[in-house]
Amino acid sequence: MLNIIWAGFFLLAGAAAVCQSFDGNWDVWPQLVNSLFASAESGFKIALNLTGLLCFWLGCMKIAEKSGLTELLAKALYPLFYRIMPDVPRQSPAFGSMVMNIAANILGLDNAATPMGLKAMEQLQQTNPHKDRASNAQVLFMVINSSSVTLIPITILMYRYQMGSANPAAVFIPILLATSVSTLTGFLATALWQKINIFNKVVLAYLGAGILFTGALAWGFASLDEDARTKVSYAASNLILFALVLSFIASGLIKKLNVYEVFIEGAKDGFKIAVQIIPYLVAMLAAIGVFRAAGGLDYICSAVAWFFEHLGINTDFVAALPTALMKPLSGSGARAMMLDTFAAYGVDSFAGFTASIIQGSTETTFYVLAVYFGAVKISKTGAALPLALLADFAGISAAIVLAYLFY
Repeated sequence: MLNIIWAGFFLLAGAAAVCQSFDGNWDVWPQLVNSLFASAESGFKIALNLTGLLCFWLGCMKIAEKSGLTELLAKALYPLFYRIMPDVPRQSPAFGSMVMNIAANILGLDNAATPMGLKAMEQLQQTNPHKDRASNAQVLFMVINSSSVTLIPITILMYRYQMGSANPAAVFIPILLATSVSTLTGFLATALWQKINIFNKVVLAYLGAGILFTGALAWGFASLDEDARTKVSYAASNLILFALVLSFIASGLIKKLNVYEVFIEGAKDGFKIAVQIIPYLVAMLAAIGVFRAAGGLDYICSAVAWFFEHLGINTDFVAALPTALMKPLSGSGARAMMLDTFAAYGVDSFAGFTASIIQGSTETTFYVLAVYFGAVKISKTGAALPLALLADFAGISAAIVLAYLFY
């Protein structure tokens, strides 16, 4: 699948560039080549910047693992994981790493979530009987990650605040609902594909608790005024993050571990993983870069606008569509598209409002796919990509509908 997708980006970029040449835009060819080189360089820089984060968080994770903290945290979700990932041994440390990763994603702490997710994927690989093929557990974990189970989108709120929004937190509840739709769709689709019994009492209980928690969180933040909502989101996320680091160190000291030496041991693993993912990042970002530079996204936006106009449907959302199309491909690209929409239409315009919700509704699927599977050298990803893209489609569609409802 990755082979087809990667080659497809280049072929479609070439076709789009030829079409632009027929329209008299011969500058597209140097733009294409410049984008190719720039994207390849960007892939290396991203991996380089990620190295420090990987070293730090995997060092912390090693302390938590040896002190027994990850096992303690994972116990709350063990009954669920046993049923949705039956092929993973009950004593696998991957459960603890997955819990930490999901918790970081929920708080919108992408930088902290990635190292924990890579660690979980590596631990799942240890029990994978087919080392070049993604196991059911790895596919499910990847889909949950790419569906962006984010409840506190602090980064988006801060961008809106910096761009002068009169109501930065107005998108909080729509994002919460849209990302919930994305995650629920991804989980249910994967469960159907893998024949997981979602009507099991335990699974239903966890799903129900998750829905109730999401509803309660939405109600709680809705009861705050806009200024308080932004400040509480920002403070709570960072407070919890630092408290997490302190809890790792404290648990290690209580167990009388040499926390410094244990941290260094885990940090070395982080460096190894960072080196392993460089080729995968360079390959995927280069393909995405040339597709974007060739005008492929512009052609898609124009086609979507034409289609909905002929159906007599309001097309105001099309101005925010570049963010939606870029989001599964590149996180930095989607962020740039969102900020460009803010600059062109205004952060509090309908287009800016819609782009904000889209940005928080789903994750960078191709980036997650390349990094997570690349870290454990899996080339056969099975149904992971189509299932993740289905979750993306559900989240983005929900974001657009919610924008019309809440704006």
